[in-house]
Amino acid sequence: MATPLLLHACCGPCSLEPVKYLREAGFEPTICWCNPNIQPVAEHDHRLDVLMRWAHDVAHVQVIVAADPRDAWESAAAPAGFDRERRCRACYAVRLTEACRVARERGFTHISTTLVVSPYQLFDVCHDQLLALARKNGLTPVWRDFRPHYPESVVESRELGMYRQNYCGCRFSAAEAAIERHEARDARKAAKAQARAARATGGCSR
Repeated sequence: MATPLLLHACCGPCSLEPVKYLREAGFEPTICWCNPNIQPVAEHDHRLDVLMRWAHDVAHVQVIVAADPRDAWESAAAPAGFDRERRCRACYAVRLTEACRVARERGFTHISTTLVVSPYQLFDVCHDQLLALARKNGLTPVWRDFRPHYPESVVESRELGMYRQNYCGCRFSAAEAAIERHEARDARKAAKAQARAARATGGCSR
């Protein structure tokens, strides 16, 4: 018989591979949605809707929509601003604390998270938070490095037509992602300009 497990999920696309591989490992996940970091609220609701439709129509996995402790997130994570490690540590703690509360109240003994699918998350920081909070709540943390399966999740989610967000969730991550996209765009433009200049110089020298 499969072992029941509460799986904190950050979004639909990041849930694909964890549900599949946890089932293969002998667990039966129930997804717990708690992501008060996602802003604006319309974005939060859209991501939840994508997750719910996939869970119901494709994965046949139950979803528990937990509390949405936005005030706790603003108090704990927002003051860190663009200090990413401090902000993400506090963010993980708020979300996983609520997931552990749900697990304890619903009678789960095992807990995991989809946060570690994305290579953009802080793997070790999330690991520390999950282990500490699970033990504090008398739960068994199921830690898996799902990052090698990230390319699979990208392909599969696109095949399913799932919405894929371009930032983690909070307003700070949105700004950071926008800066990174602009820097990457500028780097591509500079590389093209250098290539054109090199071709032009080479043409004059012959």
